[in-house]
Amino acid sequence: MPSTAAAAAAEMEPEPDHTKPSTSAAAAGHRKHLAMLERLSKRAAAAAPAPSQDSPVAAFLSRFAAAKLAAESALSACRSSPDDAQPSLSAAAAAIDDLDRLVAEASHSLPPYELRSALAAASDLRAAHRLAASDLRPKKSFSFRNKSKAPKNPPQDPPPTLPPPPDQPNPSVEAILPGLGFRGRRDATLVKDLRVSDEKDGDFTLADLVSCQVYLKGKCRALHVHKLKDCRVFVGAVFGSVLIEDVERCAFVMAAHQIRIHEATATDFYLRVRSRPIIEDCCGVRFAPHALKYEGIGEDLRDAGLEEETGNWANVDDFKWLRAVQSPNWCLVPEEERLQTIDISDVQEREDDN
Repeated sequence: MPSTAAAAAAEMEPEPDHTKPSTSAAAAGHRKHLAMLERLSKRAAAAAPAPSQDSPVAAFLSRFAAAKLAAESALSACRSSPDDAQPSLSAAAAAIDDLDRLVAEASHSLPPYELRSALAAASDLRAAHRLAASDLRPKKSFSFRNKSKAPKNPPQDPPPTLPPPPDQPNPSVEAILPGLGFRGRRDATLVKDLRVSDEKDGDFTLADLVSCQVYLKGKCRALHVHKLKDCRVFVGAVFGSVLIEDVERCAFVMAAHQIRIHEATATDFYLRVRSRPIIEDCCGVRFAPHALKYEGIGEDLRDAGLEEETGNWANVDDFKWLRAVQSPNWCLVPEEERLQTIDISDVQEREDDN
């Protein structure tokens, strides 16, 4: 009978221990709440339909949703269970790290819209985590201590800081951008064989060049390009990243792991790149496959991990174009207009001062 079962259940219910502080019972309840959230998160992840092996995007979205749910559950537990907030913060941080890792691993295969959405979601969760951590920090008690130490007779205002002398130069580009490089040249042919350089495999910089031909054989760790106009640049292999800023009416032929382009206008890029090229604030830029050779380039590409053609030269992400349709800021170079493979084997190292 229902009443008998209820009575039996009541008899089996342990009597509360009134000798324990109420805070212990609350903490136990909080831990049960956390355990429940964890079970729900795992259940949601297990219940998610298995993605098709033919769709890497669907597989990514499924894994991303599970990690996002875990992070949101842990952040919710921080607010609802203050006594166990620190473990929840740690769990949220680990889940957000998983999100960042998932996005990094899948960035080469995601369409631009999904990539931007995933980056925005991870960024929002990271901001929420910082806010939760800030709310949990102990607040400093109000005190007049600093005020009492103030001198009774404050000193007079210091004299105004004098401006620098008129002839004091601004920081040079060489001081800002690292590594070897060519800077401040016009109408010059600039050739560097990085394989025989005393500082090979380091950073290299091209800055403030006008109407120059630049040939870099070998490989470098990173390439920094700043303020070029009417230049043609040929680079062997970059086993790190390339950052290109403020270029106009130029052509670049290079291979690299990552390429990011800011403020480029009417410029062509012939690339072999491991990840998707990223453009921002660009107009009239065009992309085509890698078209460079010289004696030993195969070995340089293998050493840099760039021997395979990924096809990413045509998968460009415009971070300032948020619509699902094609960005008007870039296109592919028509096949009939593309450069033929350029052989720079016979170009000798020099710096012309024309």
